[in-house]
Amino acid sequence: MIERCRDAFPIRLMCRCLKVSSSGYYDWQGRAPSARSQANERLLKKIHRIHEESDGVMGSPRIWEELRYEGALCSINRVARLMRINGIQGIPQKKRWHRKGATHRPMGVQNYLQRDFNANEPNTKWVTDITFIETAEGWLYLSAVKDLYSDMIVGWSMSHRQTRELVLQAVLMALWQREDRTPVILHSDRGCQFTSGEYQRFLKGHNLICSMSAVGTCADNASMEGFFGMLKRERVNRRIYQTRAEARADVFDYIERFHNPRRRRRLETSKQDNLCLTQPSVETG
Repeated sequence: MIERCRDAFPIRLMCRCLKVSSSGYYDWQGRAPSARSQANERLLKKIHRIHEESDGVMGSPRIWEELRYEGALCSINRVARLMRINGIQGIPQKKRWHRKGATHRPMGVQNYLQRDFNANEPNTKWVTDITFIETAEGWLYLSAVKDLYSDMIVGWSMSHRQTRELVLQAVLMALWQREDRTPVILHSDRGCQFTSGEYQRFLKGHNLICSMSAVGTCADNASMEGFFGMLKRERVNRRIYQTRAEARADVFDYIERFHNPRRRRRLETSKQDNLCLTQPSVETG
């Protein structure tokens, strides 16, 4: 404070008012930055770079993940504090809940996930849903399939119509990337596209176990809703699309060049951390 106001008030007067010694102020002024301050400056430069590369959408948790992948040793609280002090912030999510009309589950279908969005192996639990994107030409609908093990989007499809073919194409893309035929739980809400007979027959023919949310509980599919919210918050709501083709290209860029690569790197980092924890220590005498 004395440093900021030294041109407006006498230094000795401010020192007396703030009950500090003038010699202490002059000593602080000529003191070299501490090792902690220098480390914070280096870390802040990395935070600025990652924040700019993400087009200003990343907050402290995701920036901390990127720093961990790059080998930086820091806590998430330290990253959050530096961002707060320097006015760096991502785009916060707005909480908006919409109640959908109830539909009936097909015979034999139940909620196998029960809000357990953790998976120990890839291609064991998938979630899917549909969202819409506004353009000057009209709505563009996006259907996506997310693997709960890696949080990557393994299948997606876009169309100007919200049809069964839209969701079937997204699931088919996910199946093409699967290396075996082991059963996979595929969870969705009770939209008419998912309750249709054609969709149910398709799942049974490809060894997919259909799981559906309860009535009026969007939290049952919170993982997929979370991705759509992140997509719109970080990309779609910051753009004005003149054509559906423009929106398609931007959504493709977000999924394949921004979201999936970062989820892949985070998965690799997590595997390396687990490997280090499981390796036996070698004692030397």
